[in-house]
Amino acid sequence: MTAPTTAHTKTAAPTAAHTEAAKAAARHARTSWEELVTAALLGTDRRTPPVTAPGRDAPAALLDAAAVQTVRRRAGLRAAPAAGRPEPASQDPRPVVPAAARRRLATLLADHTGTAGGGRRGTAPDLVELLPQWLAMANERGFAPPPELLPALLNAARGRTDLRPQALAFAGPRAQWLARLNPDWKFALRAAPGRAAPPGPQEEGAIQRRWQEGLFAERVALLASLRAHTPDTARELLSGTWATERAEDRLMFLDSLRTGLRPADEPFLEQALGDRSRNVRATAAELLSSLPDSALAARMADRAASCVALDRTAPSPALTVEAPHECDAGMERDGVAPKPPAGRGERSWWLGQLVEAAPLTSWQGRLGDRSPADIVALPVADNWRAELHAAWCRAAVRQRDASWSRALLGPPASPDAAGPGAVSLAERAKLLTTLPASERAEWVAGFIDAHGLSEAFQLLGVCAVPWAPALGRAVVDALNIARDAGSYPWSFSGVMGLAERCLDPAEAVRLEALTAVPDEPEDASPGAGGYWSEAFQRLVSTLRLRAAMRQELGG
Repeated sequence: MTAPTTAHTKTAAPTAAHTEAAKAAARHARTSWEELVTAALLGTDRRTPPVTAPGRDAPAALLDAAAVQTVRRRAGLRAAPAAGRPEPASQDPRPVVPAAARRRLATLLADHTGTAGGGRRGTAPDLVELLPQWLAMANERGFAPPPELLPALLNAARGRTDLRPQALAFAGPRAQWLARLNPDWKFALRAAPGRAAPPGPQEEGAIQRRWQEGLFAERVALLASLRAHTPDTARELLSGTWATERAEDRLMFLDSLRTGLRPADEPFLEQALGDRSRNVRATAAELLSSLPDSALAARMADRAASCVALDRTAPSPALTVEAPHECDAGMERDGVAPKPPAGRGERSWWLGQLVEAAPLTSWQGRLGDRSPADIVALPVADNWRAELHAAWCRAAVRQRDASWSRALLGPPASPDAAGPGAVSLAERAKLLTTLPASERAEWVAGFIDAHGLSEAFQLLGVCAVPWAPALGRAVVDALNIARDAGSYPWSFSGVMGLAERCLDPAEAVRLEALTAVPDEPEDASPGAGGYWSEAFQRLVSTLRLRAAMRQELGG
């Protein structure tokens, strides 16, 4: 007879396999994710994995342990309340671009080839370089983007800072809404919506809350938006928290006052001259010197006048210069940097800053009621001419004074390509920005006729797009001359790239004759004609594509 079974019957002893599995599970439980990551980064030949298994080599055992730990981590997550549904984006009242333009935008955003590799470009247009122009035309016509293309547009703007102003203006209010959901697009939070309406009285509380509690990028965007519509409100908002802001934030906020700078800003800027940050003081001084009737401008005018005078004892009128012998506390408070850069003398450094900050209108009365052109033409004693004229160039750019810019630029056909007052072509390009667009184009066309394209690249970059007919003709004629000279077109690749983006598309008809391979003179570079033909074919196809883009957008 068999013994009756009971509830207390002992279970079978665990097998060896069960025991080993239990030990492995315990080892997995004690192993941290950080230990596995460290072993993977260092390599199993340098760090033994914290968990091993019989019959498995170290790399396989490490991957097994990572897989087990991944499951454990996921299974161990505790359920949490669902996040609140985000508020819907603001409505965009603009019409969406037409269907053909929508397809074109998708093509431009999908093309990432460009010409960064530096190889032979062929005859196909560079779509990457046409995207900014497409956005500019869409913004001019008041179109909104297709919602499905917004992520690609923001990704493109993320990688290209030059694209951001046009891209964010086109993206509209949804760009900032999306930027709050994706940190990769947080740059959009720093941009003020260009079409935002001025805030009403009922929004004052919301503005204060956003200024007090918002992220730094949101505060910068708010200040810029207010400055564009209600400058005094923006300044008062900044003044209320100025003393508690960090130095780097004060500098960024102060820079926003450039928009709509006005005499009413002077008291606040005078206060900022005493700021503990040197960069903040320098920015405040620069802004005050842009206000010709400010007290700082008057102080700088007096200082500069004590250094530059008309020598009435000379046989013919001339300017004498006596540079400052020290940088006193008053000069330093008004933005004069006491320490010059390496290789620059102290006195010339101080003189340049004083002249740059003095109102240009003050010189005519102090120098015998002469015009800017007559003042620039005066000889300067003791080799101070270059220093004095360079400071006047910077002042003309800062104060946006077209009369002084014309005088310092001189005629475009002058033998000295750097101009009578500019120290470089870069300075000359800055002076051109103060002139009306039509005058700027005419001047650069005359410069190209006299000096060719090799010196003109920087000057072309500041001309309005599309180039005026006279400027376009000057560029095409100069390229044709370079082709006939038999050299390779690579020396003019920068100008050719600008022409693709800036020439009026109507020039395509005139350029057709240049797409053929020319007869090469005996002294020409081998194959140069073929390369020129290819470059002109690309230029023509790009111009035609730009014309199609304009038509698709209703232009």
